Amino acid sequence: MAETSGDLRFEGITKKFGDFVAVDDLDLTVPQGSFFALLGPSGCGKTTSLRMAAGLEEPTAGRVLIGETDITGLRPYKRPVNTVFQSYALFPHLTIFDNVAFGLRRRGVQDFKKKTQDMLELVQLDGYAARKPTQLSGGQQQRVALARALVNEPGVLLLDEPLGALDLKLRRQMQIELKRIQTDVGITFVHVTHDQEEAMTMADTIAVMNHGVIEQMGTPAELYENPRTTFVANFLGQSNLIMATVTGRSGDSLVVDCEGQTIEVEASRSHVESGRAWLGVRPEKLTAVPTGREDHAGANVLTGGKVSDVSFVGVSTQYLVAMPWGEELMVFQQNTGQHTPLGHGDTVDLVWSPGHAFLLDAKQDAHAGMMTPEDDE
Repeated sequence: MAETSGDLRFEGITKKFGDFVAVDDLDLTVPQGSFFALLGPSGCGKTTSLRMAAGLEEPTAGRVLIGETDITGLRPYKRPVNTVFQSYALFPHLTIFDNVAFGLRRRGVQDFKKKTQDMLELVQLDGYAARKPTQLSGGQQQRVALARALVNEPGVLLLDEPLGALDLKLRRQMQIELKRIQTDVGITFVHVTHDQEEAMTMADTIAVMNHGVIEQMGTPAELYENPRTTFVANFLGQSNLIMATVTGRSGDSLVVDCEGQTIEVEASRSHVESGRAWLGVRPEKLTAVPTGREDHAGANVLTGGKVSDVSFVGVSTQYLVAMPWGEELMVFQQNTGQHTPLGHGDTVDLVWSPGHAFLLDAKQDAHAGMMTPEDDE
């Protein structure tokens, strides 16, 4: 395995399968020591990108580098990279200790026993060394696979949907565990997933992929609070997108006309400067209040709504509000006791801060990035 360290870089990487372009001229830098997520739906190119980093696929064009070392032509076992797959691929006939020690023994590492024991302690399995994989739960097997990869001290650890086989509760526990382990070892983690919550829980930086290209890259908060495309707005959480028209500027905000009502949006969150645009507001940023009950000075207000559906989900109540122009908007209202519960048919105003909206190009598809039940399987 090459002794290479530094940022993982993709330079002009393209991968074609016949006429199909899986990855399209990708330029990407994953900072050394970061927890990085490639997020996107099935077929977006994220797994293909990871496989090219691992050496399991050969790029049609471009280079893969770690630091200044070009690893594009290296065989997988010569790269300072290890991969953890969803299937774990543990050796069923070997003990947990021997599974983790396998790579070290093959390389003739002298102190493999101490390194293996230390790694089992890191993943909190030091009491399971003598067991076989079939005697462990799915989450424990996943940690064995992680330990087996990390014990070889790779420059980069690639994680291909590693939590996909776990049930929801265990998956959430393992998200916290993976982040803890990454922080402890300081190795670059590149995590491929289609699960938005998983990426946002663990990653320092997320690259949202769609059709072989990166739609947007940033911290989880940046992508969620200030999406630059309708795909990102819909794929990361849920968004209300309302057709509007930019009419002018007021200080650091753009003024837009939304179905005859004047709304302001901070210029830093506006990705168009004139003409038609999608006005975007996350459901939890909206407050639905009975019409005319409160003074909304300094806030954006859309009037004329009527509650068309009420769903109590414990921490919040989710409302659908039918607007006069025929669109239903989502409102997620925290059950803090500060707001009067609303009922079906109540007339309401929708209120939010100018700093909690965004403006996107009206030429983009308002439904781009919306998840279907099939996407989440």
